[in-house]
Amino acid sequence: MAQHRSLPRSFFQRPAGEVAPDLLGHHLVRRLGRRSLILRIVETEAYLGASDRASHAWNDRRTQRTSVLFRRGGVAYVYFVYGMHYMLNVVTGGADDGSAVLIRAGEPVAGSEEMRVRRGLERAPRAGDLAGGPGKLCRALAIDSELNGAPLDSGPLILAEGSPPAPHEVAVGPRVGVAYAGAAADWLLRFAEEGNPHVSRPRL
Repeated sequence: MAQHRSLPRSFFQRPAGEVAPDLLGHHLVRRLGRRSLILRIVETEAYLGASDRASHAWNDRRTQRTSVLFRRGGVAYVYFVYGMHYMLNVVTGGADDGSAVLIRAGEPVAGSEEMRVRRGLERAPRAGDLAGGPGKLCRALAIDSELNGAPLDSGPLILAEGSPPAPHEVAVGPRVGVAYAGAAADWLLRFAEEGNPHVSRPRL
């Protein structure tokens, strides 16, 4: 099995608004037995915790589901939405911050045929079909609630060093699907590699 150099815990123990753009270009590695499915991260969104109405930690809300959010940065926060999709987030900051980064889209690097099967696609996938959205991404990589709270520097799911885009190649805009969040809906906390066809829609 190829070795992947994990990002250090210190990388994640910073504000979500810093971690989100810095994750672009790094690799999300899903280990399944002796094989690995790998995506290069091309889109993220930051959620700032108690001060962010769009965050699950808004107003310091602590429940059984959100408890992982209040751990020290460097673990996965995986939740189920709409009765059909899992969403993968990276917990950031220090203990009790409640902040995280949603991994919105990835570009296949290794294992694309297995991702296609997991996505249930019969035809050859076009750019964005495999992991061009947070629900697609989780299905392609077999990510579910079993990985909630998993460390991201070892084990079945790791974030590894990749090839980040240059700062001028990063597009920035408001987050998707958070119209309910009042003024926070307009915060510029969505980041994507500009021009990458694997970014989810609506494109930045």
